[in-house]
Amino acid sequence: MTSSPQTTKPPAEPASHEPRLLVSEERVLSTLEADGSRRWLKPRLSPGRFLTRRRFVAYGLIALFTLLPYIHINGKPAILLDVINREFTFFGLTFAPTETVLLALLMVSILVSVFLLTALFGRVWCGWACPQTVYMEYVYRPIERLFEGTTGRGGTAKHAVAGWRRVARIIVYAVISFYLAHTFLAYFVGVANLRQWIFGSPFDHPVAFLVVMAVTGLMMFDFVYFREQLCIVACPYGRLQSVLLDRFSLIVGYDRKRGEPRGKKKSDDTGDCIDCKMCVITCPTGIDIRDGLQLECIGCAQCIDACDTVMDKIDRPRGLIRYSSQAAMEDGDRRVVRPRVVLYPAILAIVLTLLAAKLATREAAQVHIMKMHNNAAQFVVNDGLITNRLLIEITNRTETERVYAVSVVDEPRVTARMTEQPMTVGGGEMKETGLIIDAEPGVFSDGYAVITLRITDGNRFDQQIQRKILGPFNTGATP
Repeated sequence: MTSSPQTTKPPAEPASHEPRLLVSEERVLSTLEADGSRRWLKPRLSPGRFLTRRRFVAYGLIALFTLLPYIHINGKPAILLDVINREFTFFGLTFAPTETVLLALLMVSILVSVFLLTALFGRVWCGWACPQTVYMEYVYRPIERLFEGTTGRGGTAKHAVAGWRRVARIIVYAVISFYLAHTFLAYFVGVANLRQWIFGSPFDHPVAFLVVMAVTGLMMFDFVYFREQLCIVACPYGRLQSVLLDRFSLIVGYDRKRGEPRGKKKSDDTGDCIDCKMCVITCPTGIDIRDGLQLECIGCAQCIDACDTVMDKIDRPRGLIRYSSQAAMEDGDRRVVRPRVVLYPAILAIVLTLLAAKLATREAAQVHIMKMHNNAAQFVVNDGLITNRLLIEITNRTETERVYAVSVVDEPRVTARMTEQPMTVGGGEMKETGLIIDAEPGVFSDGYAVITLRITDGNRFDQQIQRKILGPFNTGATP
């Protein structure tokens, strides 16, 4: 009896407890390497017509941002967001937080304008006017190129950068960020206050000092480390473009019909793209525009300038990469009028009309009458009169000082006076004082009476407000 041969199994491999990582076939983010480490972008500078125009726009915007706090309209800064005093000034008009309708109309008009500009011109804001792009590409990167020896061409340095150059670059960054933080603060406190704080001791204004240092630190973090990731990761606008854009919106696009298939040599079987990758190495967000429209694209047109230069060298027509629309590149449809381009201007016109109407009928002052703070007693009896103690708040919307007085209309049995009457309120200021209303008992019915108060400055403002005052029940008075 023969025994059957036995097969021996190979020893089992020890189980690995290390998690297996999925390897993406494509780059997940333009600022990440395949192993998940940071990909530091050093875009090559591509001179051209669009770079020249963008540089002109950028430096004009930087000058405007710096000068706006110093420009005064109607005696006030062009823009002042005085959060502490609850006043918001835009080009000579001051809004109080209680003017919710005006502020809402203003915000809606800004939002609709953004929608309209995006539908027409794509991400023109991101590439041409966004402060992140303007300061990154025209202040911080040029300084970096200066210290790394790549001025005028960009890209990576050919030799290792000396340590003192790195330190000097950070110092210059800190000085510029410190200056920009002060400029930013001027929009909230005004130039006059800022000047006093700059030349005064930080211990006299610790909150303002801490705000400046915090803003400086955030700018250093952004422009030294985070950089283009703000556009790619943090900013929601890029993700909204799928909703705000359509196939006819202006974008930076690659003409696949003309460029494909790519080839290093010109022949009948290849397109105009020679796969030089100049459009990739010049992109400030590190994408390949030939892959189609991507949320990382900020519409800066650096790839257009780079490609046009290459086309000139190889004697081929410009425009392989150009400002166009998806529809125009795919089937030649250059439609301009479409539903959203009609709808957005119509909404904007309605909102601006309502805003203009509200501004035209805007009162010269705003008056609020309210209960006394922490006052449990609704009324008191004083010398046979029923006294209601209230608060009156007057906001002078004019630019000059006004004197206000209060009185009761068509009711001789009731008198009203402010604690400070007449009350003087400066231009653009808000003031609060007590309001004392004395009424005879016969005025009240069922424990209350409705009176009409008149507040006037004897000039432009004359307003009547109905107010309920409280008193005793069952006084025996006839209505």
